[in-house]
Amino acid sequence: MQYIDNIIFLILLVAGFGLFAKSLLKIYRNIRLGHEINRNDRKGERWGTMARVAMGQSKMTARPVAGVLHLFVYVGFVIINIELIEIIVDGIFGTHRFLSSIFGHTFYNFFTATLEVLALLVVIGVVIFFIRRNFYGVKRLTMKELFGWPKNDANWILIIEFALMMAFFKMNASDFILQTRGIFPEHGSFPISEMTLVPFLEIFSFDSGFLMFTEKAAWWFHFVGILFFMNYLYYSKHLHIILAFPSTWYANLNKKGKFNNLDSVTKEIKLMMDPNADPYAAPAEGAEADTPSKFGAEDIFDLNQVQLLNAYSCTECGRCTSVCPANITGKKLSPRLILMKTRDRLEEVGRNIDKNGKFVDDGKKLLNDYITKEELWACTTCNACTEACPVLLDPLSIIFEMRRFLVMEQSAAPQELNLMMTNVENNAAPWQYNQADRLNWAAEN
Repeated sequence: MQYIDNIIFLILLVAGFGLFAKSLLKIYRNIRLGHEINRNDRKGERWGTMARVAMGQSKMTARPVAGVLHLFVYVGFVIINIELIEIIVDGIFGTHRFLSSIFGHTFYNFFTATLEVLALLVVIGVVIFFIRRNFYGVKRLTMKELFGWPKNDANWILIIEFALMMAFFKMNASDFILQTRGIFPEHGSFPISEMTLVPFLEIFSFDSGFLMFTEKAAWWFHFVGILFFMNYLYYSKHLHIILAFPSTWYANLNKKGKFNNLDSVTKEIKLMMDPNADPYAAPAEGAEADTPSKFGAEDIFDLNQVQLLNAYSCTECGRCTSVCPANITGKKLSPRLILMKTRDRLEEVGRNIDKNGKFVDDGKKLLNDYITKEELWACTTCNACTEACPVLLDPLSIIFEMRRFLVMEQSAAPQELNLMMTNVENNAAPWQYNQADRLNWAAEN
């Protein structure tokens, strides 16, 4: 019976990481529903971009207050969870503060003191974020599209992080008092806990048995809380703490506003311009026809894998929507909502596959059932959204592909655009006058 705690700990550890791995595999499967795209060029630039943007938080500083607070939470929470290594070893083998024997007395004191300071910064960050999100009235955080689950999800994340940090301080405060009483060996330095929780615990003169229970309860809460948080990520916008890294690696490094051309269309135009080409010639033996089955995107299957990765990586911060000129002028378009709706449709398709073993047509599409034509045509393609995104996501590319489907598959462009394309076809210019009259303006002057 003396090893029952270790056995329970090991079961929870395996179950927690096993469920987390299962969730990651499901996300990976869903992302692979999109078609492949080669984004493995310019590796040096991609490594630099990922290190600068995902790890270095460089684009967060565009809004300094939010950027600094996010840095507190990001750096603090990540480094504090290095202690998870110590918790795992202590939990499996029944040791107490295992890293103290590895680091030595002086460095371990520095290590634990640093963790305490970072934990305090995390607490400050999440409290201010909670106030900003719920009481301060930041417009991009109070839009209608965040009502319901998105807002609750963001608040739950802040509450979980606050609770984990409080458990961390409570564990350290109890441990410190037990060390001063000679029950635990002296390992670690806990400046924040000493100034805050230790005086409170000493006022009530709790006996050592109660303090040992408190320390162990906080330790277990911290461990189980981390496992819960880790598995909650699948259902949360906070997947970005993991997926921001591959998203920045696979980001589009071309100049903003440069759209991709379809090889099949390019080939068709070259055939039209080559007087010696035979447009009806069969493909060479062994060659594959390069005409796509569909132009543009009607559903998530028509998007590429990076676009689907972007949908999962969206932080829902709303920076893209806050700078969108269409949204600012009252139009229906919200770049953030484009990514959120793409993710919702992707999750719906994933549940369909889980239920049936393969995708069974459900009569729904991303176009119209999730994203409307009104939203798509409101976009000015100014790239403000992609420029503003702190993790280099590209909602514009999804809009563009869905527009391409409307134009090339359904001939459903707005009348103004159809008129422009007709003029280009007939007059080699977007204006409705004959080519022979093009220089009349010069004669008039």
